[in-house]
Amino acid sequence: MGISNHELHKEFPQFQELIDELRNSDQTFKEHFQQYAELDQEIEGLELRDSPIGDDKLHQMKQKRLQLKDDLYKTLVKKSNGAG
Repeated sequence: MGISNHELHKEFPQFQELIDELRNSDQTFKEHFQQYAELDQEIEGLELRDSPIGDDKLHQMKQKRLQLKDDLYKTLVKKSNGAG
């Protein structure tokens, strides 16, 4: 299985500056960003170490990460359209 980094700046390079701006100015975005980053690091660590974790648990973690990423993306699109 390939291990890939899902860091938000790499996932959405077109929003790099907006990500940094919102992390400093929007508390909800900052909290979701932190949750996403921590969960992504945890998943990546488990995959790198091939740690014993049930497939269901890992799947749940990845689903949560995907939901957070989707929420963050929606905020980025909304803010970028509002700023334009």
